[in-house]
Amino acid sequence: MERVVVAKVWEIPPGGRKIVVPFRGRAGIGVFNVNGSVYAVRNICPHKHGPLCTGELSGWVDTEAPPSVQSADIAVDGLGEILRCPWHQWPFDIATGKCLTDPSVRVKTYPVKIDGDDIVVEYES
Repeated sequence: MERVVVAKVWEIPPGGRKIVVPFRGRAGIGVFNVNGSVYAVRNICPHKHGPLCTGELSGWVDTEAPPSVQSADIAVDGLGEILRCPWHQWPFDIATGKCLTDPSVRVKTYPVKIDGDDIVVEYES
């Protein structure tokens, strides 16, 4: 397993991101801090190869009734854990890379370690 330092811990505060281009000579990765947990995701959407890591971070909506019903309780869970491609809004779980609308589609994720003040991404050479 190879390792590369992509940032200092203070460079990516909770809710923040850093896009590292190139990464291994390719389109890059996005490194995200979600409530103190750091994740790395390939910066190419598997749908149409859009710049995935520039997309919106959101959560998923949890409700027992349609939003148009006045008594509907609507909650947003996992805020910041869902990455939506800016081109076609395909949603991906930032921790696993799994697409929420098509479970057969995934985006590559990389293991991330905190080593002192460094954020380190691991990859196979």
